[in-house]
Amino acid sequence: MQALLAIARLTFKAAFRFRLVPVLLTLLLGAVLLLPAVIKDDGTARGLTQIVLTYNLGLITAVLGLTTLWLACGTLAREIEECQIQVVAVKPVARWQIWLGKWLGILFLNALMLVISTGVVYAQLQWRAKKLPPEQREVLNQEIFVARGSLREPMPDLEPAVERLMAERIKSNEAFAKMPPAELRKLLREQLKARLQVVPPGMTRRWQVNVGLAKQLLRDKPLFLRIKFFAAEKPPGGTLTAIWEAGPPESPRRARAVLSQAPETFHEFAIPANLFDDRGMLTVEFTNPNNTAVLFPLEDGFEVLYREGGFALNYFRGVAIVFCWMALLAALGLATSSFLSFPVAAFVSLGLLVVAFSTGTMKTIIEQGTILNVNPDTGMVDEPTVFDTATVLIFKGLLGVVNMVRGFSPIDSLSTGRSISWWQLIRAILQIVVVMGGLFAAIGMSVFTKRELATAGQRG
Repeated sequence: MQALLAIARLTFKAAFRFRLVPVLLTLLLGAVLLLPAVIKDDGTARGLTQIVLTYNLGLITAVLGLTTLWLACGTLAREIEECQIQVVAVKPVARWQIWLGKWLGILFLNALMLVISTGVVYAQLQWRAKKLPPEQREVLNQEIFVARGSLREPMPDLEPAVERLMAERIKSNEAFAKMPPAELRKLLREQLKARLQVVPPGMTRRWQVNVGLAKQLLRDKPLFLRIKFFAAEKPPGGTLTAIWEAGPPESPRRARAVLSQAPETFHEFAIPANLFDDRGMLTVEFTNPNNTAVLFPLEDGFEVLYREGGFALNYFRGVAIVFCWMALLAALGLATSSFLSFPVAAFVSLGLLVVAFSTGTMKTIIEQGTILNVNPDTGMVDEPTVFDTATVLIFKGLLGVVNMVRGFSPIDSLSTGRSISWWQLIRAILQIVVVMGGLFAAIGMSVFTKRELATAGQRG
């Protein structure tokens, strides 16, 4: 343990010696303080949150992430290239201790930078919130400075209906029988989703959300609906009339509101407390009085939000997840620099990050079932080849690995007042640091242990 801490301390001091810490701290604090001054908010709670919280935390994550990757690639690769690592390697210190000590040193640096920069963001947000008008401060306290849990209607299982329709269509129509199964299955799935998502003019859409075990905790507390819809035709005035009713059907406790809401954007509004029935079921209905159909996406078109905790602890958990990302980037950089030169290690690490951010392309290929065989004339998918099948399987595995890391969105959650639970933080530590970081650590330490450091081609 003493050897680990000694190497971590030397790595930490090296960052100060090379002026990295002062430059990075100046860059982070300058960006955090100047960004809200350059980009003015609109005087609303959401505008303030967007500028001070969302943009600043995103900028901190990007700057610190790239710096972490650069430092992790350089601290080991350059010491190997310049034959400085031999001074440590000849001592009674195992190679894995050298590698792990450098990782810990980078983590100490990240922790220091995160505490200072995110602390300034938190203080700035609290200070500027006091300058908002009273009604906007109330919105901030109700919707942003909270940790809100989320309830949704269960996602319907469409696959049995898709398979049944698929068999019927193939039997009754030769054109469907000639279509590739994957393409026909996708077409029928989208048709079924459209029936559940679209609300034609004059029709009503009902959601039923089971409050469940939270029933007693939510008694006498207001709830918030967060909705998003799309319109088949652009409304002349930019908004549509929305009639919302909440509460048990045919009950005098039902609440009704007629609102003017714009499509293609998220809306949040409060509904009175205690509108769920004795079984804990909350019923919400939307009636469409407009001349155009509207569509509520199944994924994020409707959810119920409720207060679960305070902002300060939620903010800490969100920053802790960002720290987990930094730990993974440090492990990635050290793993590549264990067997590559500094420029190549940096290039490979950035290449892996590009792959991680290309999930949209991977999802499209997985849905189509092919990487090459899309007919440009018809837009249909030809029969997949062996290469297509192998590529799709590889992309499925890659997507599963990437989603282990990207499945957390602390900045978005903090900006919308969403609760980041302790369980989410534990999952982030296990999936990002222990599993993914541990994988890169195992590769890096194994290669570094077996690597020949003092070769004839190296400089003395």
